[in-house]
Amino acid sequence: MEFNYSWIIIVVASIIGLWIILYFIPIGLWFTALLSGVRISLLQLILMRWRKVPPTIIVRSMIEAHKAGLAFIKRDELEAHYLAGGHVEQVIHALVSASKANIDLPFQMATAIDLAGREVLEAVQMSVNPKVINTPPVTAVAKDGIQLIAKARVTVRANIKQLVGGAGEETVLARVGEGIVSSIGSSKSHKEVLENPDFISKIVLEKGLDAGTAFEILSIDVADIDIGKNIGAVLQMDQANADKNIAQAKAEERRAMAVATEQEMKAKAQEARAKVIEAEVEIPLAMAEAFRTGNLGILDYYKFKNIQADTTMRESISKGTTQSQSIKDKSKDKDKS
Repeated sequence: MEFNYSWIIIVVASIIGLWIILYFIPIGLWFTALLSGVRISLLQLILMRWRKVPPTIIVRSMIEAHKAGLAFIKRDELEAHYLAGGHVEQVIHALVSASKANIDLPFQMATAIDLAGREVLEAVQMSVNPKVINTPPVTAVAKDGIQLIAKARVTVRANIKQLVGGAGEETVLARVGEGIVSSIGSSKSHKEVLENPDFISKIVLEKGLDAGTAFEILSIDVADIDIGKNIGAVLQMDQANADKNIAQAKAEERRAMAVATEQEMKAKAQEARAKVIEAEVEIPLAMAEAFRTGNLGILDYYKFKNIQADTTMRESISKGTTQSQSIKDKSKDKDKS
């Protein structure tokens, strides 16, 4: 007896056909929605497959919204948000949480927040449970020149209406840091800041730093303040060193000018000596010319030489007397000592 394979083929084809039918005609999902009180036609579930929209996500979201009392949410809106690249289930979770917490969050705003790239469910949770942001160490200098390093904790709550287009945490931290620097810089002494750290919080909160941001600042608490360097003393030392370098440069300039002047005077002295030597050379020539012309006789020449010799002798005697007197004075000083 030959085995008939046709029945096996028929059974396998029937199973595959049934799976295809149930895939494109989600009867079980339609029946679940019907039992949950959500009215959706079986045809729409079939068309969702053709529109590349998963019916499970849409139906599940509609059931959750219906059970939470959000009957105003329509199927077309959920499909449009999914096709736009949004997270349908996250939006529904956020709307349910906002409804339970009495937070005014329309469906259009929730989808806009989700499409803007923000976590709408996290924003709703932050509205209920505020978030604490720790600022990095902020360095500022008081008027007395002492550096202070402060750390603050900023308690913020999400501002639902400003989530679309509002600034993020980085802007809030930057503004808080700027406010801390400004408040410390306006203090006369670092001791005032150490005695009253809440002074910083009051000044920063009064400036309205959360304007234009996606958050509402509830409080700013200074967690820690450390004393840093004495910036005023460092600046004075730097200024003193700079003044000293300038004075040394000016002194060096004056010394160089004095050396240049000395060299210039030596050059002038050498020039004058050269002129004297040149003039002395002219004397024998003038005397020879006088002998030739008869203006100077031999007796006159000898008288000139005698006078010159006498003058030289007197100069040597006077120099010797001066040197002996100085030697005597030195010996007397030694005897006295």
